[in-house]
Amino acid sequence: MTFADVVNLAINGLVAGLLVALPALAVSLVYGLARFPNAATGDVATAGAFAGLFAYQASGSLAMAGIAGAAAGAAVSVLAYQLAFKPVIRRSVITTLLTSIGVGFFIRAVLGVAFGHTQRTFDMPLQRAVRWHGVMLNPTDASLAAVTLGVLAAVFLLLYASPMGRMMRALADDPDLARVSGIRTESAMLTMWAVTGAVCGIAGTMVGMRTVVSPDVGWDTLLPAFAAAVVGGLGNPLGAVVGAVLLGVLQELSTPVVGFVYKIALAYVFMLLVLLVRPQGLFNRVQGVR
Repeated sequence: MTFADVVNLAINGLVAGLLVALPALAVSLVYGLARFPNAATGDVATAGAFAGLFAYQASGSLAMAGIAGAAAGAAVSVLAYQLAFKPVIRRSVITTLLTSIGVGFFIRAVLGVAFGHTQRTFDMPLQRAVRWHGVMLNPTDASLAAVTLGVLAAVFLLLYASPMGRMMRALADDPDLARVSGIRTESAMLTMWAVTGAVCGIAGTMVGMRTVVSPDVGWDTLLPAFAAAVVGGLGNPLGAVVGAVLLGVLQELSTPVVGFVYKIALAYVFMLLVLLVRPQGLFNRVQGVR
């Protein structure tokens, strides 16, 4: 294996990791504010993928596909919060987790009944990879990575440079103190669900552009997103993004050693090792019992 091959694998891993980073960020944000792992994250991404595909077929514009995917994801996410999660938000983690599993199955079933289980693709023009000393860069992958970085930058600006972001972080730190301090917790929760839904919708649309669109595509995205969020530290948005990129690059670089099939399992082995050594994740601090 040459140095160029290693670089090519690292680039593929970086792009794959960035695509997982968006749903991983959504998982981490929901866990930080609503205190449960949302198993419907992947299915919200699937709803965005279908909306993005139909918008692309109608307009021929990838930008319109991304906007439609984000809008559909945000709408589905807010609707799921209002109808399913809000009534049980103060109950145990098991209750909210089971509710999210049910919501995910419901979304998947509706998409399957409405559009069937045939795999659909974005009819995008083929582009020749750019070569430089054996290193190849696919223009489509470069565009998807750039869009992902733009979306991540927008979300982190919202979190750390806006009044709504400060309210969301205050709610994540101490929900009771945030309520008695006069923070509009319901507005913060609605914003969080809309943002995470939009992020998932964009992620689903981009995954559909890179692979296929089907009712099950979100489920394939959910497990890597959970693994990335756990590795980075649940509730830590930056940790989730770094965890996703780390696992993506690790998987691709391990392909020549363990093969294409087992590289997927390697991410979960790494996650188990992290849980054994640092149960709080790589980027969360240990918190004492109060």
